[in-house]
Amino acid sequence: MDLYLKETGPRNAETIIFLHGNAMAGWIWDGQIKEFDDYHCIVPDLPEHGRSINIKPFTIDKSAEMISEIIRNHTSKGKAHLVGISVGAQIIIQILGKNPELVDHAIISGTLIQRNSHNESLLKLLDYAINVYKPVKDTDFFIKANMRTYNMPKYLFDKFKESTLVIKHDSLNRILKENIFFKLPDGLEKIEVPVLVMAGEKDYKIIKDSADDLLTSLKMSQGYIAPNVGHVWNLEDPNHFNWILRRWITIKL
Repeated sequence: MDLYLKETGPRNAETIIFLHGNAMAGWIWDGQIKEFDDYHCIVPDLPEHGRSINIKPFTIDKSAEMISEIIRNHTSKGKAHLVGISVGAQIIIQILGKNPELVDHAIISGTLIQRNSHNESLLKLLDYAINVYKPVKDTDFFIKANMRTYNMPKYLFDKFKESTLVIKHDSLNRILKENIFFKLPDGLEKIEVPVLVMAGEKDYKIIKDSADDLLTSLKMSQGYIAPNVGHVWNLEDPNHFNWILRRWITIKL
């Protein structure tokens, strides 16, 4: 079974692939693809998310392999610009570590990097938090509260609710563990792909610390803190995000 893909724009143009964050789906990029109709845009729903919910199990490594195959089979030039937030950004890093030749430019935002080895107490805390989350996960009250933590526009409630309801507890557990315990792949310092490392000014401190680690590890990287926005800031300030994206993928380093 293949990942669900939304494709727009001319097939012979340069390709941009947009990778969403955990517990969401490709709809978070609607504000981007409508502004990039001069590009061939591909927006997948990742495994165990959205319309790819039955593709299991989700792992960052397996997802990176699947996106790499999409680049090989669905682009005119055998390369793509990659754009990702949260776990989508982690997948891009994994692709950069294994198949950098497939990437033209990359933009990653809100990327969590695990600095320490697997911590048993952290794992127990995560399991506890997920068990507490289970009874309230699908309630409108909690879904709205979760949207507020992302500063997500209210009109997206139905789409966010649908993405929340479709993910089962075992899938969420697996996705969160992949996200929290992600580490940088070996050899990342050798790649020569332009990478823009971003975070929202209001994002968590650990995300900003991770951005510093990435800037140290990626030879051709630059950093940017987007003012007055949080984690999923392409939804908060799409015009600013789109301006940055267009400038970055046309830059020559």
